[in-house]
Amino acid sequence: MSFPIYVAPLQGYTDAEWRLAHRRIYGDGATAYYSPFVRVEHGEVRQRDLRDTTPTNEYLLVPQIIFRNKDEFTLLVEALERQGYRQIDLNIGCPFPPQVKRGRGAGALLHPEMLKEIGVIIERLPHISFSVKMRLGVDALDQWRNCASVLNSMQLSHVTIHPRIARQGYKGELQLNELEECISAIAHPIIYNGGVCAVEDIDRAMTISGISGVMIGRGLLRRPSLIEEWRSQREWTAEERFVAMCRFHQSVYDLRRLRLSGGEAQVLQSMRTFWDYADGEVDRHFLKSLRKATSLSSYISIISNEI
Repeated sequence: MSFPIYVAPLQGYTDAEWRLAHRRIYGDGATAYYSPFVRVEHGEVRQRDLRDTTPTNEYLLVPQIIFRNKDEFTLLVEALERQGYRQIDLNIGCPFPPQVKRGRGAGALLHPEMLKEIGVIIERLPHISFSVKMRLGVDALDQWRNCASVLNSMQLSHVTIHPRIARQGYKGELQLNELEECISAIAHPIIYNGGVCAVEDIDRAMTISGISGVMIGRGLLRRPSLIEEWRSQREWTAEERFVAMCRFHQSVYDLRRLRLSGGEAQVLQSMRTFWDYADGEVDRHFLKSLRKATSLSSYISIISNEI
């Protein structure tokens, strides 16, 4: 099915190793993967973020940037342009308070004049395709309205909307009524993001008027086969999903062991996060045992005994 489905960026989870392993285990169902945001730190583009966006031929990667002014925006775009990217996503939806307080992420929604400056810069870069990922507001549902006309004046390929405010984080009710008003006011194609955890959630998103595609985040961490199940229109059994997830885990593990230089403790810590969203999908006793593992060898032994 040609309906575009994008993999959302999740800081600390969907790194280069996770993305590559996901593509290899679950196939090419994802239209594109978006990188966790690249940002400026101490006046320079953070190098570990750039390493995570090293270009690859194995899947389409769209780097995402987070910024608080036109200077940060320019630094980030120039760095990614040097890497060869011609497609960049702008994060004006991150809900994490340290970023929002500095005017980054969802905090940018409170600064339409800054976004207008960004729009002027984008006009000078016609060789780069820009998109936006946003929320409805920071602490009020209607704060997107301050930026609607600015977004409409910007040259964007699409706008991804998560129908919550930043204060909600990733919990609480999805504000679908406000989403409908936002969709009707935005002149660009709209991608839906938020609360997509099952095949029927993708089907439901497709019925929202004005939606051109779906972006999946935490639902894919919980059930990494979700896109492939929807594409094939066949729900996998619990056993099929678990066996594939273990293969996926092994692939992520092998790739991270090649990169991480901090010893077994660092590898163990990085792999524990793999299961953070697996409650309800994987046996709770298995998850409890993994979370209690104190060494990498015991952790691997628990997984080997379960397969």
